Amino acid sequence: MAAQEAASPVQLCRIMRPDDANVAGNVHGGIILKMIEEAGCLVGTRHCNTQNGDSCMAALVRVEKTEFLAPVFIGEVLHVSADITYTSKHSLEVQVNVMAENILTGNKKLANKAALWYVPCSLKNVNKIMEVPPIKYASVEQQEVGRERYEAQKLERMETKARIEEVLPPLPNPEQYTVGFSQSTLIHLVGPSDCTLYNYVHGGVTMKLMDEVAGIVAARHCNTNIVTASVEAINFHRKIMNGCVVTLVGRLTFVSNKSMEIEVLVDAASLMEPETEKYRAVSAFFTYISLGKDKKPLPVPPLKTDGEAEQRRFEEGKARYLQNKAKRFEEKERQM
Repeated sequence: MAAQEAASPVQLCRIMRPDDANVAGNVHGGIILKMIEEAGCLVGTRHCNTQNGDSCMAALVRVEKTEFLAPVFIGEVLHVSADITYTSKHSLEVQVNVMAENILTGNKKLANKAALWYVPCSLKNVNKIMEVPPIKYASVEQQEVGRERYEAQKLERMETKARIEEVLPPLPNPEQYTVGFSQSTLIHLVGPSDCTLYNYVHGGVTMKLMDEVAGIVAARHCNTNIVTASVEAINFHRKIMNGCVVTLVGRLTFVSNKSMEIEVLVDAASLMEPETEKYRAVSAFFTYISLGKDKKPLPVPPLKTDGEAEQRRFEEGKARYLQNKAKRFEEKERQM
């Protein structure tokens, strides 16, 4: 198959409304994630339908770690741009930038950068993965770096899929600042408005729900205004179909002086086919920070762990925190 130019970058633009934000006026991270996924789905679907054969639609399978670089507020305009940067035989990488514009002053700020991976699913059979038309690269080096990113995300996605565990409900009347005290569950019946034209849920809809339950956990723990700071890789293990009941559980795994890591697990089961077993559909780690009235970070109450499982998750979260902190330091050093 001959390489071709990728589909033209997709540009989405929308003003942020009061229903997009929390009571403090900060736009929910889930709203931004939903717009990011919509732009990625559009550019991916357009590119994958430039070849002959079955029509297809790009389905989200993974979101790489994404940083929320600046808060977005009611009244600002979000400009979301998505571009294809790598293709394998059956998947494609989309890079997305989110700019926030103050339309009164004209000032713009980079609010978010993200990388997403999609696979094209046949419209005749959504479980059939189609081939992706290859793109032309500016250089061999660019293609090789893209291939390395592809191999790394593929390996981590498989490892995450193998780490599925059951989530137990907290004990009654849990102590404040424990995992059980802030653990939250959100149950949602998937309807047509949540789905693509082909009856499975938009990845952006799922991410918005995940951000909501993670935000509840963070707010319960510190009882202050909270905002999404970053999201570790989001892995979409299986499709969620129309008519499913999804159960989202958020629980604290690690707390530093000024941040909270919250694991969100999404399980799905068919409402109309009760004999169908519940399955793990999506998993991710969200990081939140607590803000004071001056919009500056506040110290976060320490987390009280109980038992080997909670302590193990705490240590794993601490390792991720230190690793990300080292990466940010390295990037800052390179920019100097």
